[in-house]
Amino acid sequence: MRNYRSHDDVMIERLKNDLEYRHAYLQVAVENFQEDGESHYLLLALRNVAEAQGGVPTLAKKVNMGKTSLYKALSEDGNPRLDTIYTILGGLGYKIQVVPVDTNISYAS
Repeated sequence: MRNYRSHDDVMIERLKNDLEYRHAYLQVAVENFQEDGESHYLLLALRNVAEAQGGVPTLAKKVNMGKTSLYKALSEDGNPRLDTIYTILGGLGYKIQVVPVDTNISYAS
């Protein structure tokens, strides 16, 4: 009889071991958030990356945040503040960066 792993287990393992995949996964979640304004998938992506890096309790210690607060911020109904997202991303090894949407913009001086 074959042993099957769940999709989530396989994805978490890949997020843990493949830095390019992890970056692309988060990038797509951010882009989807920008398009539709729905934070659910972005928060899910952050939770999954946190899980791949040792879990929410490990991340909570790393960013000096209560694990209950972090679980709440990353929950389906979570509505974290920008500084909380910034802190979480930093703990996961990422940062927020501003880039122009339209590269054809001319900046007058």
